[in-house]
Amino acid sequence: MSRVAVAEWRRLDREGTDRCELFQDTGGWRLSGRAEWADPEGPAALDYEVRCDASWRSSGADVSGRFAGRDISVVIHGSPQGWTLNGGQTDCGPQCLDIDLSFTPATNLLPIRRCAEAKSFGSVAVWLVPGLNDLQPLSQTYARKSPDEFVYASRNFSAMLTVHRTGFVIDYPKLWEGEVHV
Repeated sequence: MSRVAVAEWRRLDREGTDRCELFQDTGGWRLSGRAEWADPEGPAALDYEVRCDASWRSSGADVSGRFAGRDISVVIHGSPQGWTLNGGQTDCGPQCLDIDLSFTPATNLLPIRRCAEAKSFGSVAVWLVPGLNDLQPLSQTYARKSPDEFVYASRNFSAMLTVHRTGFVIDYPKLWEGEVHV
């Protein structure tokens, strides 16, 4: 397994940081990171790992740590039948290609890399909702405005994202700013 890049972000909406490493191995890709922030319900610190196949299709994720005053242990697993959360079936079917962890900009990398050559594309993600206790399908669109800018849109939200050549978002207006080391 070889490390490809490291992304580091600072939250803009409240105190917080996120650091994520991108790895490539013979079976595909892995994101491994840690996000820490001052949540209104108490300090949050979450470790995460997201796994993808060689074509950037998500296969699973693990999240653990502290959030809202409680210990968190989340296991997301994809199969041809759909997605499970901690072993229980969810409403997220096999059409969901990407995992979107609501607390980090790292997972925007997945559809951006999977659809690297497209001018615009849509995707349905398995979205770990902000309370970290449910998965929901989330329709997303990305429209390329320049080599390093995408208009991102999902449920009642849109933003112009600036993207590093690795695919990591480095500017997520009003939410995150970061840098990437290769």
